[in-house]
Amino acid sequence: MKNGLINISLERAYDIIKKPLTTEKSTNLQQFNQYSFIVSKNSNSIEIKKAIEIIFKVKVNKVNTSILRGKGKTFKGQYGFRKDTKRAIVTLDEGNTIDSSLEIK
Repeated sequence: MKNGLINISLERAYDIIKKPLTTEKSTNLQQFNQYSFIVSKNSNSIEIKKAIEIIFKVKVNKVNTSILRGKGKTFKGQYGFRKDTKRAIVTLDEGNTIDSSLEIK
């Protein structure tokens, strides 16, 4: 499947993009036109690109993803793991920005 041929619905786009990341590192990346999001684990870079373009009406240049493994934790004597999360760093084309409030419905 070619990059431009995939179509996703608005509902699927909201399922893919879970929430924006607002950390110190992600705030510093915004000066380079890069934004960070927590995304669905079963989505790929092409779907993430289309979802961002549909939701925020911007042109995406590049998408980098990483899966963060859940940390081991002890809770009331029981040992378990936090959930794995997938993060996406989205680079936008020149002149495109996402509003700093970053609201996802």
